This record gives sequence, C-alpha cells and structure tokens, in this order.
Amino acid sequence: MKALFIGGTGTISTAVVKRLAEELDWEVWLINRGNRKVFKSDRIHSIIADINDEADVAKKLEGLSFDTVCEFIGFTVEQVERDYRLFKGKTRQYIYTSSASAYHKPAADYRITEGTTLANPYWQYSRDKIACEEFLMKKYREEGFPVTIVRPSHTYDERHIPLGVHGKNGFWQVIKRMQEGKPVIIQGDGTSLWHLTFNSDFAIGYTGLMGNRHAIGEAFHITGDETLSWNQIYATIADALGVELKAYHVASDFLAAVGDKYGYDYTGSLIGDKSVSVVFDNSKLKRLAPDMGTHIPFHRGVRIALDYILSHPEECQKEDAEFDAWCDRVIEAQEKAKEAV
Repeated sequence: MKALFIGGTGTISTAVVKRLAEELDWEVWLINRGNRKVFKSDRIHSIIADINDEADVAKKLEGLSFDTVCEFIGFTVEQVERDYRLFKGKTRQYIYTSSASAYHKPAADYRITEGTTLANPYWQYSRDKIACEEFLMKKYREEGFPVTIVRPSHTYDERHIPLGVHGKNGFWQVIKRMQEGKPVIIQGDGTSLWHLTFNSDFAIGYTGLMGNRHAIGEAFHITGDETLSWNQIYATIADALGVELKAYHVASDFLAAVGDKYGYDYTGSLIGDKSVSVVFDNSKLKRLAPDMGTHIPFHRGVRIALDYILSHPEECQKEDAEFDAWCDRVIEAQEKAKEAV
C-alpha cells in the first residue's frame, strides 16, 4: 500500500513513517521542503515542494495516487481546502490531524469520548482545528470525500519533555531549574489529570486507521491509557533526573494574566487545555487498532528522552534566561502576596 505524508518529519509523523516503513511494509512518500532530516529507508520517497505552492505541488503529483494521504501540518481552513483540491480523486483516504484540545472547554465532563462536543473559547489554535474538521466532514457528507479525523493529545518523543508551564524555548529551562534545585512552577494545585503518549505508541493507533474502511467519515482521539496528575508528571521527571522536586503551585488564571503579556500563551495552552482534567475513553480506536495502548509508560519514556537530551546539548538544551527570570518574579510576587494578607 502507498501513503503520502504532508510533513512527515515532526514528533508524531516521524514515528508513523518509521512504523510503516520498518514494520508494515508500506511505500511512503513525503512532501515537504526538505529542510529536516528524514528517516532513511528504501521504502521512503521524497517530493521536495512547498505545499502552499499549490500549482507546483499539483504538477509534481501528476500521475500519482495514494491509498492514504496523511495531513500533519494543516492548521487553517484555507490549508485543508487546498488539500481537498489537490487530493480529491487521488486518494482512498485522507487523514486529518486535528487536536484533542478541540474538545469542550470548560469541560462538561472529564471523561472524553469522540462524541464530546467540540468547543474551545480560549484558544484560537483549537477553534481553527474545529473549523477544519467541519469543512472536511461537510465534504464527506455531501461528496463522499474519504476523510478520517484524528485528535492527538500530548504526544512526545526522545527529544522532548512534556510540561505544563515552559517558556518560548521549550522544556530545557525547567529541567535546568530542577537540576539547580530551584522551584518549578506547576499550574493549579497539580492534581488535574492528563494523558501523555510516547510517539511510537501513537503510531500504533494511527497506522491501525490507515487503509481501514471503518475509519472513513469517523473521528478518533489517539492517546495512551496512562493517566497522571501534573504533580506526578513533574515528580517522575525529577526522579529520572535524580533530584528533589521543588514544586511551586500557581493558579492557571494568574499564570495566564501575567504570562500572556510576555508572549506566553497560557490562556490557550492552560485554560484552554492543560489545566483541565481529561481522561480519554479509547474504546472506539481500539476496535480498529486493538494493539493500541501504553507500551511505553511515562516513567520509561521520560528516561528515554532524558538520555537523548542530556547527550545532545547543542540540539536539545536551549537556555531561556527570560523565562527563568520570569519564573523567579512570579514566585517572588506570590510569596509577597502571602505575606501581605
């Protein structure tokens, strides 16, 4: 079977490409600008193009058709409209990667199924994903365009440490604060529940939908089964580092108020996502992908990630003095408020 990936070099898509090429014997095509390293295999072929140059892409796709087209970098309706024009009649299945952050916020129920309402007034990213889903499902209902929707939650790999609160350069400054014995900020009281999924586990669920007729016209979230509180997530990271966790809890709405003005979008990423308890019901996905599950639990996954990160300082250890100072100011301000009452 033959798949085309729009992107194919990100945290999630790399694991899917690798599984298809190494374990499932698919022929894989990638369309991207060629700026990132691609997993090497004689079953992987590259089309170097900017997907936004629709005329050039259409020319390079002439004579090609695919069992599945996998869209990982579509964020706006205009982008999926472009895909519809490019791939209508060229694929038996178009899988659109949406986001589990699209589910109803504030949460009507912490238990999430694919039938949970899509609504997020706090995060434009999520609203754009919802709009993309609506366009594609309209094309399915009216024209039979063979769409499948997938909604990842918090997926990570060996190059990333999943966190709730971090700066513009990502996770490293928080890890550095842990190593230096500094307090690290955790949103809320740290007891809200969350799902973390290692990217190779995600790939099992995703590939189970590829080429599967029962997936056409349907939506599926793809997450592992492990549920952790944010306190447990941070404590597991500290355990893997061999340091004491000095957790410092700050209300999410306060973080949003004092962070957004510095360019930290905590209104979206916290109020609209990570501060809300979620427990995903994965039974719908498992009917089509029965091997899906948590094969790499977080206490193992974080060690895999830290082994890589600590041994690749130039690639992964991006310091962020601005965020470090911001954390100190937030903590100092809250401590002063305690004294003032």
